[in-house]
Amino acid sequence: MATFQYLARDATGGKVDGILESSDGTALADTLAANGLTLVRASEVAPGSTTDSAWIARLFSPKVTSDDLLLFFRQLATLLKAGVPILRALHGLQESATARRFGKVLSDLQQQLEGGRDLSTSMQHDAKIFSPYMVSMVRVGEVTGRLPEVLQGLFLQMSFERESRDQAKAALRYPLFVVFTAIAALAAVNVLVIPAFAKVYKGLHAELPLYTTILIGISEFSVRYWPLLFGLLAAIAAGLSYAVRTERGREIRDGLVLLLPVFGPLLRKAALARFTKSFGLAVNAGVPVVDALQVALETADNVVLSKRIRTMRTAAERGESLVRAARATGVFTPTILQMIAVGEETGALGDMMNEVADFYQRDVEFATRGLAAQIEPILILVLGAMVLMIALAVFMPMWNLSHVVLHK
Repeated sequence: MATFQYLARDATGGKVDGILESSDGTALADTLAANGLTLVRASEVAPGSTTDSAWIARLFSPKVTSDDLLLFFRQLATLLKAGVPILRALHGLQESATARRFGKVLSDLQQQLEGGRDLSTSMQHDAKIFSPYMVSMVRVGEVTGRLPEVLQGLFLQMSFERESRDQAKAALRYPLFVVFTAIAALAAVNVLVIPAFAKVYKGLHAELPLYTTILIGISEFSVRYWPLLFGLLAAIAAGLSYAVRTERGREIRDGLVLLLPVFGPLLRKAALARFTKSFGLAVNAGVPVVDALQVALETADNVVLSKRIRTMRTAAERGESLVRAARATGVFTPTILQMIAVGEETGALGDMMNEVADFYQRDVEFATRGLAAQIEPILILVLGAMVLMIALAVFMPMWNLSHVVLHK
């Protein structure tokens, strides 16, 4: 198979260009004609002939964002519902794309479709952009003839996921800001303030309390060996970054996140909301329950929860009822288990899972609104204790010196 760069015209005379694999020029013309295009000219592209400028353009062009995908699924669903052929719909979306990188993705999809592939197979070639869950759902829509409905469902699912993640990030933003600010303030005190007081104490030859001596020693070590400390912190950060890329590292991280006192339950509910929403969408699209569990696993975005839910899929494969398998995971609340049981009995499992997702989402929203009120007193106490410890270590020697002077 050779790769050809071609220029063609559609039925209205509009220009269409792209790159397509074909055995020869004649086969290329036949492929384009089957898609309603007339070949004008074509030239074979040598393997590896991508220019440096194109490589640099791809390197520095903006990345494809979730907003691009949301807009793509919504607009493509609308166009297909209106009866627009998929190739013409993709061509129109490419011309109206504001992000150049995503316009290139749409161009690649068109070329794959023109080569005789279906949409789901074409999306697999951009695995970094289209997740396996998206590909699986599009394939189901193609097989069942419900592609516009599935694309609309993917748009709603992605909107739900983004809202869920934004709520979790909003819950963490204030505490993290306070913690990092406190760390920066402590570092400034340790490097700038304490050394100044240490010089005063040395000049007075004052006898220092043990706690003050330790604090001054830490400060002197930090000022003298700051390159070593900086390198150590960089090495720890790099090690943690590498560790979380491994399966075991992600499992440890996600397990620790779920054990956090206040944030753990909140993040668990957000992850389960994403999973149940995607599972309900897959079931309503006609995916068998076992396969729907598999494609929805990755949307949980937590390795620990995904492993537990995977046991649910294994049990369902053995023929166990879904509610019994869900109960064995220890993840779902009794209320949710009852809703799953009702969904199995009535045949409305997808609708029930959507109800479960909405339940979790409302719970997350309620908890997020009250989170600041729960965290603020704890942060004030911790920061107050830190300030008190530093103040006592710095000013107790001065108080002792003044006490001695007054009694002389």
